[in-house]
Amino acid sequence: MHIVCPYCSAVNAVPQERLGQHPKCGKCHQPLFADHPVELQGAAFQRYVGRNDLPVLVDFWAPWCGPCRMMAPAFAQAAQQMQGRCLFAKLNTEADGETGARYQIRSIPTMVLFRGGREQARQSGAMGAADIQRWLVGQGV
Repeated sequence: MHIVCPYCSAVNAVPQERLGQHPKCGKCHQPLFADHPVELQGAAFQRYVGRNDLPVLVDFWAPWCGPCRMMAPAFAQAAQQMQGRCLFAKLNTEADGETGARYQIRSIPTMVLFRGGREQARQSGAMGAADIQRWLVGQGV
């Protein structure tokens, strides 16, 4: 499987049976699975969403948004619990409005699930960690 490093954006080939063994990047030697959602924007966003073979759940948010800040700990908790099955990322629509506009983000928080660089599903509104996990399982993650 191809996994994009959240630190240096290098694409790593990882055998599927090694996904649960905490693989590290061949280039920068950092863990490929961060224990928190990865902050992305611009070209790094496109590479991370487009080149990972695992599904990527992106939280589109803004720092001024109360529900976004309220959901952040639940999103981080879900990221830890789903590690190795789904990658979690955040995109600050205030800092990267162009990407938010490209995906027609009209309200925040909005979570978008990507597979193979394509949007598979989206969910708007703040959710708890268990609800996020249930929603992902319902999407086949």
